[in-house]
Amino acid sequence: MNATGNQGFPHIRWLVRKDLPAVLRIEDASFREPWTEDEFVRSLRLRNVIGMVAEHQDMVIGYMIYELHRDSIHLLSIAVHPDFRRQGVGTAMLAKLASKMEYQRRGKITTLASEINLDAQVFLRDYGFRATEVVKDHYHPDEDAYFFEYRQPVTASVWESTE
Repeated sequence: MNATGNQGFPHIRWLVRKDLPAVLRIEDASFREPWTEDEFVRSLRLRNVIGMVAEHQDMVIGYMIYELHRDSIHLLSIAVHPDFRRQGVGTAMLAKLASKMEYQRRGKITTLASEINLDAQVFLRDYGFRATEVVKDHYHPDEDAYFFEYRQPVTASVWESTE
């Protein structure tokens, strides 16, 4: 299932209730301790939590769940179907999320990655996230997490508009 080279790949849209079975399959294939359907529903009912899916040919191939805060966006979870990994799906979702940042309002995206999830750490680093601290025992008494931050690069046009 290779979809690289397709224009408009992937299509990213709001997550709706009928997407949950596909999201749960991706979640189960991606994490050692996946979220349950109840955890997804409970999170998505919160006013500041948003879910989005990446789809290709009417099939959900990835998802992300994030929280909007006054000055930041916190990425709660992101995952891509195993058949579509390393094809730009996760990068496209992060780009969509970064497009929601506003200069001097939501100036950063934060997230956590397990110390044993090297793929996630490399993915985040390659996108421009930086690990800023270690969160002890976040996942288990013996499993720490890295707190990652992404700050939108300042461009010349941003500086020009503030003068």
